[in-house]
Amino acid sequence: MAVRKIFYANDPKLRQKAKKVKDFGPHLKKLADDMLETMRQANGLGLAGPQIGVMQRIFVVEIPEDSEDPNRGQSYAIVNPEFTQLSPEMEEGQEGCLSIPNWYGLVNRHQWVQVKAKDVYGRNIKLNADGLLARAFQHEYDHLNGVLFIDHISDKEKLWQVLPEEEASAEQTDEENTKETVPLTLEPMATPTA
Repeated sequence: MAVRKIFYANDPKLRQKAKKVKDFGPHLKKLADDMLETMRQANGLGLAGPQIGVMQRIFVVEIPEDSEDPNRGQSYAIVNPEFTQLSPEMEEGQEGCLSIPNWYGLVNRHQWVQVKAKDVYGRNIKLNADGLLARAFQHEYDHLNGVLFIDHISDKEKLWQVLPEEEASAEQTDEENTKETVPLTLEPMATPTA
């Protein structure tokens, strides 16, 4: 497995729509393994192809072992995903992104989703996801369409920056409320292109 370079929000690739995967097999499995390794190295929860410059409809997700989610410890490599059902109920939750380091925000997502996709060998799969897994699937799916989590946030009060030294300080003192809110300074993003 190899660790790949993660592209940041100012890279135009992150605003493009990824193409459907047509070639399956060991090379795609290796790509998924590299993506998982890259995501783990960066302490992420998910990673989509465009985030490493691969403009294909593939993403990986892994719920950490220490999470309370029932899917904790499981890894997913999802290829050519389509949502077949989305819950009518929405839930606001905190998100961050490896392509926008140190920024976090509150994003409304569907509480549960049903996904139809393929695995890395081209076999059909169908998954039902709720909670953190559903949120991660929706976040990564957005990447495949040139959408970033910040695009879902219209209220700047729901977006904040946590500087690395503040994160370390918060971990040392184990106090949740020691993080300071920083006003949004990100440049406006262009609209996704097909």
